[in-house]
Amino acid sequence: MMAQLLQEHQRLVILRLLHEASGMDLNESILQDGLDAYGLDISRDNLRVQLAWLAEQGMLSLEPVGRSQVARLTVRGEDTARGRARVPGIKRPSAGD
Repeated sequence: MMAQLLQEHQRLVILRLLHEASGMDLNESILQDGLDAYGLDISRDNLRVQLAWLAEQGMLSLEPVGRSQVARLTVRGEDTARGRARVPGIKRPSAGD
């Protein structure tokens, strides 16, 4: 149960980090650092698992760049990050967030 809560938080923070980025896209390294800044330490392997899951849900698209990936927020992902859409498996933002 705790692992599921952690994943839901990680997924929401990934979407919010992308939403805050000027081009609504970030590479894996910056996303990993951003999650760490929120106290959600994540391995690169686990980050890739979460990014793949979010891509399958239509929240973001992934583009390989060299040995890394760049994630780009979709409209559905933006709606979820802002709390306008609710998706099972992603924490819903709290009021005032």
